[in-house]
Amino acid sequence: MLKNKPKAIVICGPTASGKTKLSIELAKQIDGEIVSCDSMQIYQEMNIGTAKPTNEEKQGIPHYLLDFVSPNKRYSVADFKKDATLAIKNILQHNKVPILVGGTGLYIDSLVKNIEYSEIELDSNYRNQLEEQIQEQGLNVLYEKAKKIDPKAMETISENDKKRIMRVLEIYHQTGKTKTELEYLSRKNPPPYDYHVFAITMEREKLYDRINQRVDNMIEQGLIQEVENLLKKYATFPTAMQGLGYKEVVSYLQGNITKEEINIKEFFEKYPNVAIALSGGVDSVFLVYMAKKYAKEEVKTILEYLESSN
Repeated sequence: MLKNKPKAIVICGPTASGKTKLSIELAKQIDGEIVSCDSMQIYQEMNIGTAKPTNEEKQGIPHYLLDFVSPNKRYSVADFKKDATLAIKNILQHNKVPILVGGTGLYIDSLVKNIEYSEIELDSNYRNQLEEQIQEQGLNVLYEKAKKIDPKAMETISENDKKRIMRVLEIYHQTGKTKTELEYLSRKNPPPYDYHVFAITMEREKLYDRINQRVDNMIEQGLIQEVENLLKKYATFPTAMQGLGYKEVVSYLQGNITKEEINIKEFFEKYPNVAIALSGGVDSVFLVYMAKKYAKEEVKTILEYLESSN
């Protein structure tokens, strides 16, 4: 029964809302220890761009799943689920209260909803076949094929999202089950812990002031040097840098602007009224920085846009 389950606290909320500070103060009050649920703060040597808490900010409170994965290593949500479960067990074994703080919604869901992720090995031959089909017939052919196989999953996948379209097809090819079927089966067991979830909110204007200050602070604290060091040391970043990220920040700020970065600059100059979905990671921070520099009019985060529409 639920009352017999060990309790765990979850603290979530928007970027710059004060999750870290609150979690540390709470840990001191209830004798807790903290499990980070942030998909970027797991990486070593990526401190400024991920807003990773410093030793001073931790105030002696033990933190788990921070700063333990090399940037050139692949790390999945399945890996996180396994590591976080072990961390929670460890905290409970010495009679402390687990406090989960994030961050990354997929990570939190994996625990709160007890999602079991089956590792599906990559069939490189099949992936090559898909790539060849895209080259010969276009991505839309695979998109339509995926819609017939798993229409439910495809409701939330864009016709231009090559990676996710291919994943739907690969899952079916490897398992004989659709992505939707596997997700349903993964939720059949209730979570082993009694999770109490708290979401932080804040006055809108105050939150955006804090977000803007964070963007400026990252640049001032040496984000560019951090990124340069990473690029000199590592050749590849399987999951640490996906989409816009550290590399783009360096390329732009050093003046080595590729065509892609120039297009970003031109976009903000052409479309001055901008709404940005700000996750708090270096990719969205970079976009905010570019927007503040080049947009001629008002720059809004997506949270602000949604609230102003209500």
